[in-house]
Amino acid sequence: MSPQKSNRSRLVEGTLRLLERLPAEQITARAIAEESGANLASITYHFGSKEQLVTEAVIAGLDAWLDELARRLEPATGDRRARLRRAAEAVEMTREHHAGLVANLVTALAMAQHDAQIRMKLARGFLRTRPLLAELLALGDDRSGEDAAGLVLAMFYGLMLQRLLDPALAVEGARRERALARLRTLLPGRDNAAG
Repeated sequence: MSPQKSNRSRLVEGTLRLLERLPAEQITARAIAEESGANLASITYHFGSKEQLVTEAVIAGLDAWLDELARRLEPATGDRRARLRRAAEAVEMTREHHAGLVANLVTALAMAQHDAQIRMKLARGFLRTRPLLAELLALGDDRSGEDAAGLVLAMFYGLMLQRLLDPALAVEGARRERALARLRTLLPGRDNAAG
């Protein structure tokens, strides 16, 4: 028999399910309580506010998405360019399922400008993700590897946000490869960095 889930984890999981199918303005505290089978007051008790719960659910969803990408990239073979290409393809294949998550990330980022706790939670999430992504893409376990992972995250999230505005802004497949090849021409010593 599996242990019973805590109210806190049920609230996060229920919110994640709502993030997958509802726009941010329809994710109310009442909807979260109903979806998770938890008491409405438990949102404030465990998280302080609905916004903080949504932020925590967004972070949990992004972590789960990274885990999904890691499973798709197994085994860890190939040079760094090949791994980056495979990661980009995996993001493209799974992006539609996580569109609500990305849209709610935008909302959380906007709230972070006015809420120090939300800002801190999001920053900690990115700080935790960078070394994991650096390992996944074989970028190294030093500061430069983590910084490179930060640039990859900026590229992936930036492109996803642009695509939310207009699908014509998507840079995928062969277009992405050509764009990356063009960017590589700007990097010093590019002929020496094979992988």
